[in-house]
Amino acid sequence: MQDRDYDVVLYGATGFTGRQTVEYFAQHTVPGEVRWAIAGRNREKLDSLKQQIGERVKEIDILVAESSDQSAIDAIVARTRVLLTTAGPFAKYGTPIVDACVRFKTHYVDITGETAWVRDLIDRYHQQAAADGTRIIPFCGFDSVPSDLGAYLVARHIEQKFGVQCREVRACFQVSGGINGGTVATMFNMFDSGQSDRVRDVFLLDPPNGHSREEIDRNQDPTLPHYDDEIGCWVGPFFMGPINTRVVRRSAALFKQWNQSYGSDFRYQEFMKHSGPLGGAQALAFTGGAGLFELAIRSPFRPWIRALMPAPGSGPSERTMNEGWFRCELLGIAQDGRQVKGMIRDKGDPGNRATVKFLCESALALVLNAGELPGGAQRGGILTPATGLGDVLVERLRKAGMTIEIG
Repeated sequence: MQDRDYDVVLYGATGFTGRQTVEYFAQHTVPGEVRWAIAGRNREKLDSLKQQIGERVKEIDILVAESSDQSAIDAIVARTRVLLTTAGPFAKYGTPIVDACVRFKTHYVDITGETAWVRDLIDRYHQQAAADGTRIIPFCGFDSVPSDLGAYLVARHIEQKFGVQCREVRACFQVSGGINGGTVATMFNMFDSGQSDRVRDVFLLDPPNGHSREEIDRNQDPTLPHYDDEIGCWVGPFFMGPINTRVVRRSAALFKQWNQSYGSDFRYQEFMKHSGPLGGAQALAFTGGAGLFELAIRSPFRPWIRALMPAPGSGPSERTMNEGWFRCELLGIAQDGRQVKGMIRDKGDPGNRATVKFLCESALALVLNAGELPGGAQRGGILTPATGLGDVLVERLRKAGMTIEIG
């Protein structure tokens, strides 16, 4: 792939998140070190974006292709080493791009949280991508980089520090930020297309090795808040848990196939943390509100609810995104009962600022740190952030200002 015209092409560049990826590349890449271009379906909007950003991107090429035009997508994918895309819902617009990446052996990253769609990608493309060493890595946004890298780091720390395997990792999240129209469109598309029913499978993304009834029951998503004595606070269901847990379990299953198991009976679960004297009341209120919202968007009132939420291409204000933050506290329990704690946190709205950092650093890792990636050049397939990027992405995020502490 060294003879490609570009190192990275940013597809979906004029969307709300896409514009932020262009800003990130303009600010964080060295001219001449990374050859990148922007792409989308509307040349006028792409030209306007270049003008808005200004001098920093005046030499950046513009590529145009509708996601439904396979030949046009092929022409773009064939010219780049890495394709970064923010054009969702991915179940509607992503498959032709992944298809081209597999055929042209172009690495791929996105910000999807659509686990049912990724299950279909695994069934259709994993074997070929694995044979070719092509890294197709979905889930490179806030869902699910902190969860996946956090579980990976805790499990490996336990193994290295204590000499035993990991039995369990729990992640507790606190977040502050807004929501953009692309996320809203994806959420409603999941319900409209029936994907929301498939995602209830707790091992949805695992290789088809089968799981016992006991394993399935033990890994069910939490539905009620409770006080966790080991964490020392009230916890409740985390709205991204049904996405992130499946990704972490895929990582664990792939590592097990490669004889790098987290643990023979490894379990992962995550929660929303509610601290302080009103933690219990907050946990009950948040869980109840989330349940009512899900009922509402399954009801005949869905069109009215959607009309009240951000439209595609729109999102939180600059102030909301800049003042946002996230905090992921990790608790790892070894097979012998010893414990390890960890922390991943950063400033900036998790669904926008942090997501853009995760995604762009993932793409740059594939370009600038190719020789250091886990598994060597031969590793490919429908991977996860932990299995496809691992410690390389951890170090890039730390250098980009994110706090990642284990132990």
